Amino acid sequence: MLDRRLLLEDPDKLVRGLARRGSDVGVVALLDIEASRRELLQKVEEGRSQRNALSKEIGVRKRNKEPADDLFAAVEEVKRSLELWEEELQVKERLFDELWLLVPNLIDDDAPDGPDESGNVEIRRWGVPKSFEYAPKAHYEIGEDLGLLDFEQAAKITGSRFAVLKGDLARLERALGQWMLDLHSDQHGYTEVQVPYMVNRDALTGTGQLPKFEEDLFFLRDNDYALIPTAEVPVTNLHRESIVEEEALPLKYVAWTPCFRREAGSAGRDTRGLIRQHQFHKVELVHLVAPEESETALQQIVDHAAKVLELLELPYRVMALCAGDTGFSSARTFDLEVWLPAQGAYREISSCSNFRDFQARRASIRGRFKNEQSGKRDNRILHTLNGSGLAVGRTLVALLENHQNNDGSVTIPAVLRPYMGGRERIGGPR
Repeated sequence: MLDRRLLLEDPDKLVRGLARRGSDVGVVALLDIEASRRELLQKVEEGRSQRNALSKEIGVRKRNKEPADDLFAAVEEVKRSLELWEEELQVKERLFDELWLLVPNLIDDDAPDGPDESGNVEIRRWGVPKSFEYAPKAHYEIGEDLGLLDFEQAAKITGSRFAVLKGDLARLERALGQWMLDLHSDQHGYTEVQVPYMVNRDALTGTGQLPKFEEDLFFLRDNDYALIPTAEVPVTNLHRESIVEEEALPLKYVAWTPCFRREAGSAGRDTRGLIRQHQFHKVELVHLVAPEESETALQQIVDHAAKVLELLELPYRVMALCAGDTGFSSARTFDLEVWLPAQGAYREISSCSNFRDFQARRASIRGRFKNEQSGKRDNRILHTLNGSGLAVGRTLVALLENHQNNDGSVTIPAVLRPYMGGRERIGGPR
């Protein structure tokens, strides 16, 4: 969440920042609640002071063996008023907290303005899309023609937006995830973690999924856990309500997990294929850093995700997201979009975001830093960042389409062949 002082000290800045997003969160309502809260708080403090003064006076009278019935009556009256004021104060504080949790992060000044994805700005491109002598097939056609991808069986087992991968295709997806983990751990300096695939409400609130995006989550029936929408949630929450020593920073984690999303706001989009599934795998990169290091960390995440695409020989472009297309918790986001020949378009495959102190403030993640002036250590809220490195299912989509051959086979990129038993192709000769 944002620093509460921003609302109190510079509400105009908050209004301008939210306007860039097109957000309709009520700053006026928040200010009204805060004014009422402060008025009640003052009443409570004055009431407690009055109660304490009366109690002291009762003690004096008792020691002097003087009657104090009038003071006892006054104390009871103050107590009744205090109970009412304290109850009202709790209601106001709860209302404020509920609304404050719905306020999105403010966008960095250097992010482009714009209402939606039409305002995103291309930063750079890598690779040249392959020229085909035939109309390139979509990934689902390739997989089905090879007998390795089945949506009908998945629908029979569960429902729409699920898939069954078989044989070499299942192995290729596993190879992608394993290779990405090795790349990020061995060459990019990440610590691999295995985390729970279910999280509680506190974890989801800490990273900003709750309360705003509850409809996108799959909750369990018999307890208040949800299946993770991304490894960002459990990995970031490894340090919830904790203090990290300066010497341990930066913390860089990589995790390969399934992800589960209802895709509630995407009705009718990408209904065929693997682009938008309720269940998919993703390799996630998470950084926790000192505030002054988060700009550098964001570029590192972008570069690490881009390296995956380059080694797989997949053309891509980097897009700076505009204010209106930036996610709720993010202050600055760069998307990597991979070229899909069958669509003749670039599609998102990684979203790399700097949340600054927004998530860490919600989750109470702090660092302990040496103060050069005093020689003591001060606590500061850390910055959190994450990015897909990469979405494994979408990487599989891009690999199938970009490396397809006229005979129906698919060439396996060189970096994946050790994970595929030395195979050079799927659907071709061994």
